[in-house]
Amino acid sequence: METYVMGIATEEEIQKVLSLKKDYPEFRDALEQLEFDMEVLAQNMAIQPPPGTLAKIEQEINEIQRQNQAIQPAKAYRYDDSEGQKTSQERYIEVEAESNQMRINKAWKWVFVAVFVLGKIFLATAIYFYLENRQAQEQIKELKIELKEKTR
Repeated sequence: METYVMGIATEEEIQKVLSLKKDYPEFRDALEQLEFDMEVLAQNMAIQPPPGTLAKIEQEINEIQRQNQAIQPAKAYRYDDSEGQKTSQERYIEVEAESNQMRINKAWKWVFVAVFVLGKIFLATAIYFYLENRQAQEQIKELKIELKEKTR
């Protein structure tokens, strides 16, 4: 029932809930109560938008509508030889990008190269110190064994 109320139920679950709702009035009542409870929960957890948000949205929508009304397609006139009159024909200008490659400033290329090289250096350093640590631990074990043998 919860997935149905939240709108994330599968098609099979939706059909099952609808058939149960139709056949059993108790199920329908429980479903309505759950919907009501979820609505109350959502209202209690709602965060109020800052004052003036609705006005800003309306202003932006009105601005977009004004821009769309102001932008009319360019009309091209063609002289029709057969009738000796001008005829208007709407013409749109198509704009295509020159390339689909992303361009990066040359300074950033050097930054990427430096980060890559530093990463390799740090990796090599980490491996070196790991191996040194392992060797030191082995030496400590050997010394402990040697010390135990001497104390016996």
